[in-house]
Amino acid sequence: MTSVALSAPTRSLLHYLSRGATTLKHRHQAGLTYSVRCYYETGKSATGGQAESARTIDLRSDTVTKPGPLMRRLMSEAEVGDDVFGEDPTVNELQQQAAELFGMESALFCPTGTMSNLIAVMVHCRERGDEMIVGDLSHVHIYEQGNCAQLAGVHSTTVSTLPNGTFDLDQLQSKIRHGYPDAHYPRSRLVCVENTHNIQGGRVLPLDFLKELRSLTDRYGLKVHMDGARVMNAAIALGVPPSTILQHCHTVSVCLSKGLGAPVGTVLGGPKEFVEQAVRARKALGGGMRQAGILAAAGKLALSDMVGRLQEDHRNARSFAQALLQCDPPVYEVDLAAVETNILKFRVCAEGVSPAELCERAAGVSEAEERALGQGVRVLMFPHVGGSVRAVWHVDISEEDTRLAALKMQFVAQQLAKEKTRAQ
Repeated sequence: MTSVALSAPTRSLLHYLSRGATTLKHRHQAGLTYSVRCYYETGKSATGGQAESARTIDLRSDTVTKPGPLMRRLMSEAEVGDDVFGEDPTVNELQQQAAELFGMESALFCPTGTMSNLIAVMVHCRERGDEMIVGDLSHVHIYEQGNCAQLAGVHSTTVSTLPNGTFDLDQLQSKIRHGYPDAHYPRSRLVCVENTHNIQGGRVLPLDFLKELRSLTDRYGLKVHMDGARVMNAAIALGVPPSTILQHCHTVSVCLSKGLGAPVGTVLGGPKEFVEQAVRARKALGGGMRQAGILAAAGKLALSDMVGRLQEDHRNARSFAQALLQCDPPVYEVDLAAVETNILKFRVCAEGVSPAELCERAAGVSEAEERALGQGVRVLMFPHVGGSVRAVWHVDISEEDTRLAALKMQFVAQQLAKEKTRAQ
């Protein structure tokens, strides 16, 4: 088999957390090679006849989406001004649109989700040595470089993330500090939740959990910030407006550049006074942009036209999960009940085959595959936490792409069975 040399991690998640994001070469279009960011080691671009002519189905993340013709046109025609002066009309329109959608007083356009989460922490935790409580598998805790300590002087304490993305509220209560102003302890100020939950496979936080959490934090005078990078997926999965979810939070960070298809940007929502302070924090972090309406125009379309179609991604993810369970021989393990949105976690149970090797096989193309499937198909996925593989659906993955990806995984399963038989 001729395979693309993707990342080859063979150790646990913690091994990778010590590494920076590296560049993985992929896709050849008109003789050009493009680069994208990933959390894993550097790989080489695919070369050779089969790889170049194959159909590529990129399930690594919903961050790989590209703006379509309408979005690009709206960006090119956007009315702009100086947003640092508050004079960009398109940015102002996006912020008003987002605030209304979130059911919040105000909103702020930020370059990235990592920055908007950090801004929220900086505003909620105003003194060095303040403390926030986060899930031990949360994006804020794992994938944002410890920036709350590094840049904001905020200490984190963790609670154990449960399989559905929630955490035990009794454990949370036990982590709340009661000694302030005793000089030995930090002061509890903030609880962060993530919805949907990335590492746990796109799980949707139940509304009852959020309601009970808010009741608990109100009792102790704590704030609740939601890392809602994919909260629109949660709203679609629950069949409720985003405001129904966000009424239980003080602030939220919502990404525009994942399933919503914009090229860049996140909106941070909250009370008017919070956003006024967030503007100052954004400026200090270098996030004050000038004629940002070009980017905000994409965000406006993302919020108005792209939310409803997320159900297509959810449907395709579930269809692929069901196809994995039907593969013969059965080499994939999937918890179908946990497939709630656009993220799928599954395991390979073929003896001696690691998640990294499975990803390499899925991304590779061989003559045998072309004979069996009628064409080469490169399915790009990531090895993930706990010996699993992650696949993520988005606007650039169609129902037909999903069908072809499932056929490719069936082919891989059959190849593994043949190799096992030959080895016996």
